[in-house]
Amino acid sequence: MKLIPKLPVAEWISAATDWTTNTFEFLFDFIKEDFGNFIEFFAEGLLMEIPIWLFIVVVGLLSFFVSGKKFGLTAFSVIGLWFIQNQELWPELMNTFTLVIFASLISVIIGVPFGIWMAKSKTVESILTPILDFMQTMPAFVYLIPAVAFFSIGMVPGVFASVIFATPPTVRFTNLGIRQVSHELIEASDAFGTTGFQKLFKVQLPMAKKTIMAGINQTVMLALSMVVIASMIGAKGLGQTVITGLQRAEVGTGFVAGLGIVILAIIIDRFTQNLNTQRGDQA
Repeated sequence: MKLIPKLPVAEWISAATDWTTNTFEFLFDFIKEDFGNFIEFFAEGLLMEIPIWLFIVVVGLLSFFVSGKKFGLTAFSVIGLWFIQNQELWPELMNTFTLVIFASLISVIIGVPFGIWMAKSKTVESILTPILDFMQTMPAFVYLIPAVAFFSIGMVPGVFASVIFATPPTVRFTNLGIRQVSHELIEASDAFGTTGFQKLFKVQLPMAKKTIMAGINQTVMLALSMVVIASMIGAKGLGQTVITGLQRAEVGTGFVAGLGIVILAIIIDRFTQNLNTQRGDQA
């Protein structure tokens, strides 16, 4: 026997989603069409125009210098990208890479200011912390539902879902990094008469750079994982090939595409980690 009738939470959420979709339809349509066209142009027009051999050489050179002139990451990047090209998955790689770039960039642009805001205000921190907890604990597949409701299917809802899923680490690590700056440095900067703007950009952010970069690394990796899941709603890329292999029971096809995702993930992870190490050493 129920003491309290079932609360119509699902109906409330559906009604709120319908209201949002109808009210801001003009904005969602604009983002879907214009931003979607730009993403497709970047992936299929700009990146695909770069000769594959040139792209691999550039990534190899960047790997060499980013890793401190070590050959391990360089060799892995060159061989890994060559393998993806050899398996005729280069267009899918470029689509996945594009989605990760845009999702990560938007997440960082949103996350860093909110992290700074949290570090400056305990009230904001107390409000945003449970929201970030909610964003990080909600199953990733759930984010596909509002993405489809707002933007239908395609690349744009994939970016939208990835941004929601990947933003929290940047916010949290930015807040943590700024709060960990020693009080002695803050007092010294105050003694020299620095403004709040100068203190933030010349003291706090440089000292917190290593922690913030660690958060960005996590954001990029989460964006990559969500981009793969977003293939279920029409986001092009390696994830779509994995799903196709699953639907058709083509084990080899799915495995090779999954291996391509692993290669891309390792390259991106090592890149961001080495950048973080270099910046930390310079600091």
